[in-house]
Amino acid sequence: MLTNKDLIQLKEHGISADKAAKQLETFIKGIPPMYVITAASVGNGIRIIGPEDQKQLIALYDAKKPPLDIVKFVPASGAATRMFKVLHTFLDTYDPEVEKFKKYLKESSDKQLLAFFSALQDFAFTGQVRKKIRENHLDYKRSNIGQRNFYFVETLLKEEGLNYAALPKGLIPFHKYAKYAVTAFEEQLYETAYYATAKEDAYLHFTFSENHVEKFKKEFEAVKKRVSKKTKTKFHISYSFQKKETDTLAVGEDNMPFRDKDNNLVLRPSGHGALIENLNDVNADIIFIKNIDNVVAQEYVPEIAHYKKVLAGKLLWLQHKIFGYLELLEKNKVTTDHINEITSFIWNQLNLKGIPEGKSELMFVLNRPLRVCGVVKNTGAPGGGPFWVQGETGITTLQIVEMAQMNTNSELQKGIVNEATHFNPVDIVCGIRDYKGGKFDLTKFVDSKSGFISNKSQGGKPLKSLELPGLWNGAMAKWNTALVEVPLKTFNPVKTVVDLLSREHQPNA
Repeated sequence: MLTNKDLIQLKEHGISADKAAKQLETFIKGIPPMYVITAASVGNGIRIIGPEDQKQLIALYDAKKPPLDIVKFVPASGAATRMFKVLHTFLDTYDPEVEKFKKYLKESSDKQLLAFFSALQDFAFTGQVRKKIRENHLDYKRSNIGQRNFYFVETLLKEEGLNYAALPKGLIPFHKYAKYAVTAFEEQLYETAYYATAKEDAYLHFTFSENHVEKFKKEFEAVKKRVSKKTKTKFHISYSFQKKETDTLAVGEDNMPFRDKDNNLVLRPSGHGALIENLNDVNADIIFIKNIDNVVAQEYVPEIAHYKKVLAGKLLWLQHKIFGYLELLEKNKVTTDHINEITSFIWNQLNLKGIPEGKSELMFVLNRPLRVCGVVKNTGAPGGGPFWVQGETGITTLQIVEMAQMNTNSELQKGIVNEATHFNPVDIVCGIRDYKGGKFDLTKFVDSKSGFISNKSQGGKPLKSLELPGLWNGAMAKWNTALVEVPLKTFNPVKTVVDLLSREHQPNA
């Protein structure tokens, strides 16, 4: 299937011939869906932590954190294109020269579009847009309502305007305060100061797209003085890109390599699962993971920070127990009572069932990276959730599973999905060091069989794309996992532009 020219192209991309061959084999054989036994629920894998225990866990975290290396890891490479999907449709379908605007809105019956135009004054970017309109369209004030709204959206999205459609989501102004507007990037800095600091220093690692890095650097220089003064925190920013050697081959419907017009192999980014490589390059005692768009207006940050500290305190409590058990096992000072205690801890706290009870098996199970995941009640939003999954070895574990990983043609599996009570908001605290202080190699704890194949197109031709196991799905499948319910108000992603109208995104709402 692969020519010498192909092999040279792959080598230059950092992909071995063996790796490419395995990818092609995966397309041919397919990826078996995850076998989900049941959805996790409160009392069945998910814990609710009461107010008094929350206080104790926060006190534990605050007491233990001063000497710790703490990093916040923020996936931030996503473009804002999908955020403005409804507005792109508006530009493509509305002609201000021939259509009445109110009639168009009524006939479109799109609630998002109606909400957007009904609340233009409430968006943080509106002032910038109107200023740019006055520069580009001298007839703006004399125009009818339809033309003015068309100018507004065109100026917001198009290259000759502010070109927000081409920006990363992290650089879109999200919140409007009395004297200035704030991007999601700046809000991530502000929030970090409330829980992920050591003394007066905060360390954040962002995964950018390479073509956006200069824009983020410029934004940091513009806001760091303001946010540092406001939080009395010094911010240290590092960043990385999705590594090109994690790209995967695309194939046609015949499972043969898909090629471009110059007969070169088409290589595609392999999804956020590739970021396990970036996370593996971060060396810290505690890593908080949170998506770039999941922020709130600053008045709501203290409550968000409260639950972040609860999760971190839970992580430290679990680590203390795990490290103590590992030291006992290593010194061979365990009794039958110890074995029973350790097995009970693994079952009840780490959500692993069906494990052998020998000393070496217990050490193997305990000596892994650890994550505590906040989960929220299911509101029907698309995405993954916590499920009990049976692996090849027969051990049952708690996993975050995406719908694309499941056999949705099975009535039984669909029934389990419909029973799911909780959703994964990507609110994760990680411990990536072992009981001797060494850092785990996170690439050794990936379930390589848990990726999925998706259908795409290029140049009008259908193709199949291989996505690696997701960062919080298969890439962390062999970590030890604890799930904690957190309030829905801690989850405020901006998937569409009208999400910015919710209370948590409107300062002093």
